[in-house]
Amino acid sequence: MIFHEGRYHMFLTHIDGVPSSTTAGHPRTIVHLTSPDLETWTRRGPLTLSSPRVIDACVFPCPDGLWRLWYKDEDDGASTWSATSPDLDRWTVERRVLPGRPDASPHEGPNVFRLGGWYWLIVDEWRGQAAYRSRDAVSWDRQGLFGDVPGADPDDRRYVRHADVLVRGDRAAIYYFTHPRWDERSQSEGPKSPAERATAIHHGLLHVAAGRLVFERDIAADAPLLGVAAP
Repeated sequence: MIFHEGRYHMFLTHIDGVPSSTTAGHPRTIVHLTSPDLETWTRRGPLTLSSPRVIDACVFPCPDGLWRLWYKDEDDGASTWSATSPDLDRWTVERRVLPGRPDASPHEGPNVFRLGGWYWLIVDEWRGQAAYRSRDAVSWDRQGLFGDVPGADPDDRRYVRHADVLVRGDRAAIYYFTHPRWDERSQSEGPKSPAERATAIHHGLLHVAAGRLVFERDIAADAPLLGVAAP
């Protein structure tokens, strides 16, 4: 969700039905909605992107004066693509940003933010979060994985999944989930039972040191984040 020039903009993944795979049936679209107050929403229609099976929108303003949308293209081997807009209303598909299978690791959940003088793109590779760094939010250099080493909490022993980031100054809060009772060695099949599908939500901290993104995982649930005390 973005607030810009007096309007809230929501970019929402819409799927009819329950897909049996990431590529079969069931179109997946990213729908743009706007609101003046977060209560009344106007549907502005689905975006026309690189395929009929796209999910996981992230929108961020870039130094070239354009807004960029990053998203997962499930028809393109679980890759990340981008589209650009001058005004959040008119969108043009730009390019494949990060390849998926068979050329590289499949992934999803792209998230872009600015921290420590760099733009950062993180994606969920289902084995932790892959981090990429950029000066212009266009060309990205891979920095490696984080969230692939278990945390201390009993419900935080699995991979960090689908993270979101809130930046304040030189630090950022990261929110993510785990499947604490799923044996992740069976990822190709996915969690089957209600117990395996159980989800725990966690938070951590990010900062940049020597040009690299540093993840602090074991942050107490009631600890103040970014100088704000928990309610």
